[in-house]
Amino acid sequence: MTKRPAAAGSEFAAAERDVLLATKLHVPGLRPGFVPRPRLADRLDEGLGRGFVLVCAPAGFGKTALLADWARCGRWPVAWLSLDAGDNDPARFWRHAVAALDGVYPGIGERVGPLLGPPTPSSFEGLVMALINELAAQPRADEVLLVLDDYHLVGSEPVHASVGFLLEHLPPGLHVVLASRADPPLALARLRARGQLAEVRAGELRFTAGEAAVMLREAAGADLPDAAVAALAARTEGWASGLQLAGLSLRGRADVAGFVAAFTGSHRYVLDYLAEEVLDGQTEQMRAFLLETSVLERLSGELCDAVTGRSDGQAMLEQVERAGLFLVPLDEVRGWWRYHHLFADLLRARLKQQQPDRVAALHRAAATWSDEHGLADDAVQHALAAGDAVWAAWLTERHFDALLLRGEGATIQRWLATLPAELIRSRLRLLLAQAWLALTGGDVEGAGAPLDAAERVFADAADEAFEPSAGIAGSLLVNVPAAIALFRADLARLRGDAEGTAAYATQALAVIGEGERLLDSATRLHLAWAEWLRGRLEDAERAVSSSIAQWQASSQLTLIGWGCHLLGQVQRAQGRLDAAQRTYQQTLEITAPPGRAALPAAGIANVGLAEVAYQRNGLDAALRYVTDGIALCRQLNFTPPLAAGLVTLAWIRQATGDPAGALDAIAEAERAAVGPRLLNQILAQRARLLLAQGDIAAAVRWTKERGLAADDEPAYPGEPEYLVLARVLLARDHPGAALALLERLHAAAVSQDRAGSVIEIQALQALVFAAAGEETAAVDAVAGALILACPQGYVRVFADEGPPMAALLGRLVAAQRTEQAAASGVELGCLARVLRAFGGKDAMEGSRRGAAAAVPGLVEQLTARELEVLALLAAGTPNPRIAEQLVVSLDTVKKHVSHLLGKLGAANRTEAVARARQHGLIP
Repeated sequence: MTKRPAAAGSEFAAAERDVLLATKLHVPGLRPGFVPRPRLADRLDEGLGRGFVLVCAPAGFGKTALLADWARCGRWPVAWLSLDAGDNDPARFWRHAVAALDGVYPGIGERVGPLLGPPTPSSFEGLVMALINELAAQPRADEVLLVLDDYHLVGSEPVHASVGFLLEHLPPGLHVVLASRADPPLALARLRARGQLAEVRAGELRFTAGEAAVMLREAAGADLPDAAVAALAARTEGWASGLQLAGLSLRGRADVAGFVAAFTGSHRYVLDYLAEEVLDGQTEQMRAFLLETSVLERLSGELCDAVTGRSDGQAMLEQVERAGLFLVPLDEVRGWWRYHHLFADLLRARLKQQQPDRVAALHRAAATWSDEHGLADDAVQHALAAGDAVWAAWLTERHFDALLLRGEGATIQRWLATLPAELIRSRLRLLLAQAWLALTGGDVEGAGAPLDAAERVFADAADEAFEPSAGIAGSLLVNVPAAIALFRADLARLRGDAEGTAAYATQALAVIGEGERLLDSATRLHLAWAEWLRGRLEDAERAVSSSIAQWQASSQLTLIGWGCHLLGQVQRAQGRLDAAQRTYQQTLEITAPPGRAALPAAGIANVGLAEVAYQRNGLDAALRYVTDGIALCRQLNFTPPLAAGLVTLAWIRQATGDPAGALDAIAEAERAAVGPRLLNQILAQRARLLLAQGDIAAAVRWTKERGLAADDEPAYPGEPEYLVLARVLLARDHPGAALALLERLHAAAVSQDRAGSVIEIQALQALVFAAAGEETAAVDAVAGALILACPQGYVRVFADEGPPMAALLGRLVAAQRTEQAAASGVELGCLARVLRAFGGKDAMEGSRRGAAAAVPGLVEQLTARELEVLALLAAGTPNPRIAEQLVVSLDTVKKHVSHLLGKLGAANRTEAVARARQHGLIP
């Protein structure tokens, strides 16, 4: 294995950027002998009116040459991107596409580029939408062409999905031109039906007799008989590569007729035959150069010298170009070239046939040069082609951190997929790379095995020297013991294991070296998570605030966003909505400064602001924040903020009378959620939403599937599940069990100063007391919850409980006239603000019913459950059906009906309904 000095992370990025700008973002040059084809240029001009042009034909039909000539002669700016296998990484693909567009509209790359990571986005639709918005905001003086050449080399579904999204939402003035050997997996039929797709295919790309004559005579360098031209045009079927090779083969040949008669058959046969003729016609020196440099995807004079051992690479490349030997210049100054793909394939086949022992050495030399010049992907691919998997593994380890920091996780996955499994199992840092990629994807099971293997390898063998290309401070793999402990802490966090998270994070801190800032900050964040999992919110707040200050000092903006997510959660759990709002607002100012595109981490702050606004019943503001937040959070591979945003969207829709939309949002939150504990909490929110929509049976099923019991002793992370269980017990008319559970939850929340939890728990306790007929206790409990809630502006914690809470607040309004209620300390303004939240159609009706429930003339006021039964009686629902809807026994229903008759002074159901209407209890 050959090792070379590590390049710094900035040098690595700069080196790749320089080669990228030279070889991928320029319109390719035209090789000698190129024949302009005005008829096809006109066809492309016509197609631009549809927005998307697909040029699709097999290899050798001149797609790239046609588009390059058209782009150079056209009147509009061109953003050109020559694709290769590395662009299957969606972050890499869009980084290159944005760079191409930045050449037309300087500044777009600076504004949109940060959306690419780190970390790697989980979806690229948000990035594409930001790009669309940027392009739409540009002056419309010029139309712009985005050319994606060699798209058939892309097989990544995320790339196809994001390109499809762009095509569905093309901004005014942007035209996409895509060249491919096969139909791309995009919605071509739909675009075709809408008239948004123009197509140029093989039939149109074939050379006409006149064009073929020009091509052959240009390539042959001499006049040719018309009969020979016609015969060659017919036998190549107008195929550009066949014509070019035929013309080259005819140079200096006397027996033209004999040559023309010598080949027939398929394109493959013709190509093999003609290539043989062309190669055999070159000097020995030229043949050797062509064969040796065929191992390269891109060629420069210096790189060719490194591979061939010569010193005349630049001169030879210029000579190859002058000879018309299928060498395509990739930049304006003839610094970089590539061979035509078909010609390169033939050269490689000839090299393998004639000099099989030479192939590995050539790739090894190319890998060495690429590594020295910061071209990591090229270096890994050449090392593998050289048969040196160990060297490729070493390169993968060294460049892991650099690519991770650039959001190119898919490239790391591709490298790992090409390495032998037994080699990965023997190398510590490859195992750790596998584990980290699994953890960032929420694959708890997938992370455990490589972590276990890494620990075994570390125990059995000494660690080798390691210098990451990203630099020590930005490396997760530089310190193996610390990395193993940190990854174990993250695994424990995903499982909701507070003690394990704290223990492993403490273990990591003990071995982190000076200057290993990325490891240190990530570990301290996990200590904060551990305190949150324990319910120790003050400790969690101190820990995460300290980490955020460190990240801000070192401009770690994405980590600031992650910290903001946890800090805001902590502050809201403490009942401090004002503090949470400040945290989110400050984070938004850092991650979305004026005049620049918002970073994905800004989505976390937007989601948090939406949660605060929703709780305060600012539904319009909440919807604005959550819409922006969800779009940005889709780009994060840290999915809890996205799931939280979708949950908030679900409750906004529920509160504004869109229950079906609410269920759609909660279903998407389930799909977005990663990790067992997070997934459970989303399911708990879904069960609570179903309960709010009256689907008690579904909520009951969920509590049984989860194995929740009223006598459990839940830890803090499980509190949302058990609050749903308390609501289910209340709905099933089991107030005693619900009250006992809520008392335990209340005691735990009070002991840990979790005022946000206390408010919600006391509100539920009030409903349980009301359902049990304990009116005074119910009013006292809801008054106590309001006293805690009002200073911070809480509203929805009450309003989302629906008609039963409306009824209870109605009784509190009536009781405000008494001295006892006045002593409760509930401000009338606060109470009015909460009552106004019952303003949706259904909620307002419940509020009116609730207020009317505390009316004079009744010997005893109706409970919340009795109001529900009364509404069903008024609808003519028989007792068995009432029992089914409320998920209670028939005997319980009969008991409620009996109580209703007594309280209303009625002899039967009909009379009870009539008297209830007289009192305004039902419409």
